[in-house]
Amino acid sequence: MKLIVGLGNPGRKYEQTRHNVGFVVAAIVASRINAGPSKNRFDGDLTEGILDSEKLAILWPQTFMNASGRSVRKACDFYKIKPEDVLVVCDDLNLASGRVRLRAAGSAGGQKGVADIIRHLGTEEFPRLRIGIDRPPAGWDVSGYVLGKFTDQEREKVDSATDSAAQAALDWARNGIGYAMNRYNADPRASRPKSSQPRKNSPNKTNTKPKQSADPSDPSPDQD
Repeated sequence: MKLIVGLGNPGRKYEQTRHNVGFVVAAIVASRINAGPSKNRFDGDLTEGILDSEKLAILWPQTFMNASGRSVRKACDFYKIKPEDVLVVCDDLNLASGRVRLRAAGSAGGQKGVADIIRHLGTEEFPRLRIGIDRPPAGWDVSGYVLGKFTDQEREKVDSATDSAAQAALDWARNGIGYAMNRYNADPRASRPKSSQPRKNSPNKTNTKPKQSADPSDPSPDQD
């Protein structure tokens, strides 16, 4: 069994913001495996599905970005999932908009949601999938930028990136981090083989999406 964790902030005011691309990718993954409706568990929204006869759980922590670790730890303890079988999906200020990058392990790189997961799991040895949102323009406040919505000009790149990231997450679950890194970490301007598709019962894409509940205790944004 594997666990995919999409990071973001709960509540309608944060939907479709730069900081919530992890939530978006997780929702696309859930739709592609025909996962059931999400339920509130482990301080988050959780759903499960089957990929190539193996159970795949998808979690959207509802703790706000910077406190994501508590939710992830609870899910890992319940399912007895090892850190190497957890893929964390998040935004990255230091990656060009529309780029997708996987890593097998490593530091948080300024991403406070990832940093909190490292703290709760007690290790950096878990894979992560980052979607580039680029640095804010000169003079912009980082907090306002990451909590802001994508411009129309950015939207096409981001839609393509979240779609690619969802397939990368499925390829990770099916074939491992090494395979996924080799396939998706290349320069997007270079030619790349088409993404692998589920081998059995490929589901139609739906609007699967977790419920989000507002919480006034929003921690400060990360990646400063």
